[in-house]
Amino acid sequence: MTENQELVNKAYSLLNIVSETGKLRKGTNESTKAIERKQTKLVIFAEDVSPPEVVAHITPLCKEREIPCIGVPFRAELGKAAGLNVPTACVAIVDAGEGKKQLTDLVSELSKAGSKKPAKEPEAPAEEKAEEKPAEPEAPAEEKAEEKPAEPEAPTEEEKSE
Repeated sequence: MTENQELVNKAYSLLNIVSETGKLRKGTNESTKAIERKQTKLVIFAEDVSPPEVVAHITPLCKEREIPCIGVPFRAELGKAAGLNVPTACVAIVDAGEGKKQLTDLVSELSKAGSKKPAKEPEAPAEEKAEEKPAEPEAPAEEKAEEKPAEPEAPTEEEKSE
């Protein structure tokens, strides 16, 4: 078993405990809100999400807020570990409950292995570049929109005679 697989297994066992005794935010939207509010202790996201843009913002957001995060291979396993009957793309641990020691251990192991980057992180800069490109053409489009109302619509000769 690889070191990464050991971390994933520890994350799943932690989620089993937290889902029963602690507080979880389940789903990408709830997790994102918890991250932005700095309420979360650890974020776990699935790497098999389609399209990947659904969770691409999670890793950079966690880095910005200095919140540890870990990627796991499958949504179905993540959902099951979180106590759900359906797959989930992301889970945020808000309160570990009885799993505080396991959470502390996992976070310290993640910080030791912190130089390893999840597979989703390289996609975030590409997404930012894609967002920047449409911003440039918008300026000329606004200028054209401003020019159109400036032209008065004069009725034609036929309309005047009616």
